Amino acid sequence: MRRELPCSSLVLIKGALTMDLNAYSVKKDGREIELTAKEFEILKLLLQNPKKVYTKEQIYSLVWNDAYLGDENAVNVHISRLRTKIEDDPRNPRYIITVWGIGYKAGDL
Repeated sequence: MRRELPCSSLVLIKGALTMDLNAYSVKKDGREIELTAKEFEILKLLLQNPKKVYTKEQIYSLVWNDAYLGDENAVNVHISRLRTKIEDDPRNPRYIITVWGIGYKAGDL
């Protein structure tokens, strides 16, 4: 869900997560979550397109702005770290869902 705030700050909200794209910040239940630039960009990509399933190749190409060379481990590691930071239970994610055999999408919270 997108919401435009009066100070022209674009904010994405998903469940308890609030992502301010202008301030480059993410909060969960009002508490700041520190993300790396790549983690932030992956989360932004998924939250901006909540119904879309992204392949690891697409995530890599869009976030790294580079040609995908078949190394899906980079995406896997970043998704894993991101889940550790934003999920209540990273083993049962609600914000970043794995679509087996395809890739990842934002969860339906």
